[in-house]
Amino acid sequence: MTGPALALLAGVGYGVSDFVGGMASRRVDALRVVLVSYPVALVLLTALSTMVGGHVSPPAVLWGTLCGLSQAFGVWWFYAALGAGPMSLVSPLTAVLVAGVPVVAGVTLGERPSALAYTGIGLALVAVVLVSREVRDEDSTAHRFTAKVAWLTLGAGLAFGLNFVLIDQSPPDAGLWPLVFARLSASLMVVAIASTAGSLRAPTGVPLRLALAAGVLDTVANVSVLLALHASMLSLTSVLVSLYPAGTVLLALTVLKERITRWQAAGMVLAVVAVGLITAG
Repeated sequence: MTGPALALLAGVGYGVSDFVGGMASRRVDALRVVLVSYPVALVLLTALSTMVGGHVSPPAVLWGTLCGLSQAFGVWWFYAALGAGPMSLVSPLTAVLVAGVPVVAGVTLGERPSALAYTGIGLALVAVVLVSREVRDEDSTAHRFTAKVAWLTLGAGLAFGLNFVLIDQSPPDAGLWPLVFARLSASLMVVAIASTAGSLRAPTGVPLRLALAAGVLDTVANVSVLLALHASMLSLTSVLVSLYPAGTVLLALTVLKERITRWQAAGMVLAVVAVGLITAG
């Protein structure tokens, strides 16, 4: 598979995983869901890494561990921002940072996408914001975009965006092992956060099955991201992966019969155009 195809596969994996995890989080605390999905992904990634092989070097351990810590802090701050502020602002602002940070990093590190690809990147950034827009609740006045929420949103977006930058630095000869160390450090951090929050209990029943499924999907997405980064530019791969909210929205539309806004529909159309331009470029 080509780099763009792998990036889109990763985006689909993340989108479906978020939908499944979101369904579980409607029944139990979100941290309890992650307490299952992250370790499941860790076990699966370890098994895959053992089969694929690779050289476990200090750089592989370092960049993988840093990536996992970045992701754990991103999850923590993102959930905190969603809980305290208006989702209609927190979600799209986080999304554009997730897509934008790797683009800036890639260009800074010397990547030079074509003019056509740059146009696609610009459209994709707009699409990410539109697709991620939440319908404002009637009670949105109770959740104001305070300075604390702004800092949490900024921190979450930067942390998630750095995931791509950090894992991209891992040596290709390490195989999938950097993902193992990333998921290990993230799992340990989530356990520490859950202990502090008093949520150190695994879910049962349907939420448990959904959390297990989210772990499998997370594994597929992470492997696809690493392979896509090895096959294509950081700036292009990260933008394509960041279109993952479109998958979540489509599932919410078809499975839950939720209504999408005109902005989200426009964002999906832009996403299709952006993917075409980036692939062609």
